[in-house]
Amino acid sequence: MVRFGIIGTNWITERFIDAAMETERFALTAVCSRTEEKGRAFGAKYGSPTVYTDVSAMASSPEIDAVYIASPNSLHMEQAIICMDQGKHVLCEKPMASNTAETRKMIEAARRNNVLLMEAMKSTLMPNFRVVQNNLYKLGQVRRYFASYCQYSSRYDAFKQGTILNAFNPEFSNGALMDLGTYCIYPMVTLFGKPQQIKANGILLPSGADGEGNIIMNYDEMDAAVMYSKIADSYLPAEIQGENGTLVIERINQPYDVKIIYRDGTIEDLRQPQMQESMFYEAREFIDLIETGLRESSVNSLTHSLLVAEIMEEARQQIGIRFPADLN
Repeated sequence: MVRFGIIGTNWITERFIDAAMETERFALTAVCSRTEEKGRAFGAKYGSPTVYTDVSAMASSPEIDAVYIASPNSLHMEQAIICMDQGKHVLCEKPMASNTAETRKMIEAARRNNVLLMEAMKSTLMPNFRVVQNNLYKLGQVRRYFASYCQYSSRYDAFKQGTILNAFNPEFSNGALMDLGTYCIYPMVTLFGKPQQIKANGILLPSGADGEGNIIMNYDEMDAAVMYSKIADSYLPAEIQGENGTLVIERINQPYDVKIIYRDGTIEDLRQPQMQESMFYEAREFIDLIETGLRESSVNSLTHSLLVAEIMEEARQQIGIRFPADLN
């Protein structure tokens, strides 16, 4: 069993714990929350683990092997480094950090302390993303990658009424690109690496956060386009277009349905059954790496996380999105 401490007591944390328990190698040992009351209420759902209100205190506990971080984006780096400096492995929610500089510092801390650091990008570890990787050759020369993740946020209604919640507050390094755009960019980087050119556009809200945007990118012999939004919905699937056919992914953030439509109209259904909750696979990958003594995922690698951070930082600069973390 790998003994986990949890930072953050929100719905995504609950989903992760439920999924990680399916591995049968996960033990929730501690919860860190801003208030003891909230931490105890959260912990009561899972057998009342030890509650902390200080990250350093939890990180120094000998009863913890690893930490899952699901706090606001702006807090990821500091909390992760505190934990890694105490010898704890860290699984950090996406995006791993506010910017490239923070990502580099986290990677340096992981290597300095010889611990595992992995970004919790669930989609690239799901079974049907492996199907995409294994069948990409059937497309022949790939000419275009396209991905869209546009989902109207329930918090946007509050924003329009004058209440700025975390999702639209740049103080926490939030916005559409960081929250949703990363789901489009990370698979692209995993499959094709870093593009040579980036051109980004977006819509800034009065808070300074972006409500939506799009990025056009160029590689040697292909291009890529991603669209993302927290202020409008879209139902477009993702596509990888090749000279022999097009691979269609129903939802880039949760790839369940995958098929190839060949130029002659033939359809090859590649979908693999998935019995577990979508976050199960990132939990299993992380625990597998700890148990085998490895310090980096081959899929959600530190290289991939850094490249994604570089792309998003360049896009933010072009759009005009600035975070307080950029000044540090």
